[in-house]
Amino acid sequence: MPIQRFENEKNKMLWVDVTNPEKEELRELSKEYDLNTYALSDCLQPDHLPKHEDMFGTHFIITRVQTKILPQQHASIQSLSTKIAFFYRPGLLVTIHRLPHSFIQDIKEKFFDHDACQQVESIVAKMLWYILHSYEDLAVKLSNEMDEFESKVFSQNITPQMLSELYQIKRKALINKKLLLFSQEAISSVKLPENQLDVIQDARDLHQKLLHIYDQIHEDVSNLVSFYLSISAQKTNDVIKVLTIFSVFFMPLTFLVGIYGMNFEYMPELHQSWAYPTLLLFMCVISGLIYLWFRRKKWL
Repeated sequence: MPIQRFENEKNKMLWVDVTNPEKEELRELSKEYDLNTYALSDCLQPDHLPKHEDMFGTHFIITRVQTKILPQQHASIQSLSTKIAFFYRPGLLVTIHRLPHSFIQDIKEKFFDHDACQQVESIVAKMLWYILHSYEDLAVKLSNEMDEFESKVFSQNITPQMLSELYQIKRKALINKKLLLFSQEAISSVKLPENQLDVIQDARDLHQKLLHIYDQIHEDVSNLVSFYLSISAQKTNDVIKVLTIFSVFFMPLTFLVGIYGMNFEYMPELHQSWAYPTLLLFMCVISGLIYLWFRRKKWL
């Protein structure tokens, strides 16, 4: 288990960063830094949703950072994100996560080492901003995919596979929106002095922006699916309309053919020389009348 300890003697801060810990190692952390055992056990649950708890002066936050999803991978909380846990109180910050994250080193070099953040809450606010920032790439990608789907749907260049792809976009947007909503409590819990409020305000503004984007994507997908189904229904109706027109034209003709196809011995007109052309002319008149009726009703 890689454990990194960063110390800032000037501001009297200790930052302990832990990657992929085991149960026994978490128990040692609990004893060393007086951390709640039950809260530490939550760090091992891979699908835990974001939350915040205040345990006798030590704040406990669970957040989820976006990860890259494989093209054929099913969208879920675990496939879209990974968990990062924070324990912090004045002078101490403990971060626990399963996967390594490059932004942790960035925060250390840019802010922690150069005294840009004078208290632990400022570091937490910076980390929350970086975590929220990870949601932007997927938001942009989903928005671009939606633009492509809109062009295809409105040009009526639709395929049966599109409905499944739209569902995946909707699911990704819904999962991320859910994670962002649960993260709101953690973001609101970080308290900073008035002269440092801009640090956490950046994270809050980004949070609201991302919520709006994912909400808009979810709404756009719903509208596009409705439009897709309407176009599909329209195409089906057009096919049924053509088949109905053909059936209406041939129904009376088939009726006449059925009558004269019966094997009765006494059908006087069968032995007349004018019978065959008269029947053909009668069929043409019937077809002409049906055609005029359709034109009058504006069905053709």
